[in-house]
Amino acid sequence: MSGRRPFVAVLAANTVSIAGSSLTLIGVPWFVLQTTGSAGRAGIVAFCATLPVVAAALVGGPVIDRIGRRRVSAVSDLVCAVSVGAIPLLQYAGLLEFWMLCALMAVGGLVHTPGLTARYVLLPSLAEHAGTTVTRAASLYDAVSRGARMLGAAVAGVLIAAFGAETVLLLDAATFAVSALLVTAFLRGIPAAEPQRASGKVSLAGYRAELAEGWAFLTRSRLLMGITLMVMMTNGLDQGWSSVLLPVHGREVLGGATALGLLVSLFGGFALLGALMYGAWGERFPRRAVFAAAFLASGSTRYVVAALTDTTLPLAVTMALAGLGAGMLNPILTTLMYEKVPEELRSRVSGVTTAGCELTMPLGGLAAGLLVDGFGTARALLLFGGAYLLTTLTPVVFPAWRGLAPSTVSPAEPAAALSRREPSPPGSVPAARPRHPSAK
Repeated sequence: MSGRRPFVAVLAANTVSIAGSSLTLIGVPWFVLQTTGSAGRAGIVAFCATLPVVAAALVGGPVIDRIGRRRVSAVSDLVCAVSVGAIPLLQYAGLLEFWMLCALMAVGGLVHTPGLTARYVLLPSLAEHAGTTVTRAASLYDAVSRGARMLGAAVAGVLIAAFGAETVLLLDAATFAVSALLVTAFLRGIPAAEPQRASGKVSLAGYRAELAEGWAFLTRSRLLMGITLMVMMTNGLDQGWSSVLLPVHGREVLGGATALGLLVSLFGGFALLGALMYGAWGERFPRRAVFAAAFLASGSTRYVVAALTDTTLPLAVTMALAGLGAGMLNPILTTLMYEKVPEELRSRVSGVTTAGCELTMPLGGLAAGLLVDGFGTARALLLFGGAYLLTTLTPVVFPAWRGLAPSTVSPAEPAAALSRREPSPPGSVPAARPRHPSAK
């Protein structure tokens, strides 16, 4: 298959799947709050949904390469469709217990990340196939994803208000099925999407060696470690925001799910604008300055404004400005990975960095729920906001972040040659792309 069809198919699959995930992002916390009335239980569900994500990301890279990126993406979406769809069906039948909800969310968390990773690491090959640059493809990929989140969040708020959270979860299950169909149908014949043959015999020792290659890339660079640690912290804080703090604030103060959907849509819409702006003009400015300013703008202000106001308008303006900054983050980090990591290692490196960046996510939702139950929503928001501000100051303070500047390392250089190098100055070794979930 030639031309742009595979790239367009992946964009469409991500659009459908991520729009559906935005439904769940609002629908599941609202469902838990409606059925249990407990922020602590909402935090427990978030913990169960995100704990398996870390394990899946940690070991998934070599598995993705062996099974094939097209197959992993399709199977991941199908399993997610079943796990999400089972929740409202069991509720309608009167059989849903709290432990079942936790287990189903854990299954979805376990398989969802490998599917996202499989599509993500295909992007350079698909960009070449489509005749465009990696930077533009990465910006478009991120912009389309953000547009899908904006649409999904808006639809979720309206549907929850009109039909209940169960309807939202059924719709999410359908979106996963459509995504699996698109990937299965349009990525046939793309070599990078098929199983990658290992040079040696398949064995546990060989698998550990492949996984270790990803870890070697992570530990060799102070810049890469700094990015991973920073995003690890903000991911945990953002998980508490999206799964507990914002839904509770919306339910207690803002008047319901419609306002919640509006706020998430504003964030997603302006994040889409930020991604498009960076794709058009971002390469003209220093990456470090843009990255630091964007992260500061997208972080602690949301928490502080939510804690200190009880109306929608101030938080809506803050969410819009935060989304604009957040939209510029992933294109920078995505471009860094594609510039510096050889194609044959991208699944492994991406899996390891994703695991590191998502390590605190299970604790973020759990901590937010416990803090709200113990100290109230406003104090919990201020504590999270203060931690966020301290974390996002690191690119301004530490010299290693100078390595965000474009590297001279070529992705075409053999991985073996890169792995034999002596440790280099900060930022000169291959880097990988952590994700920023509130920017997802």
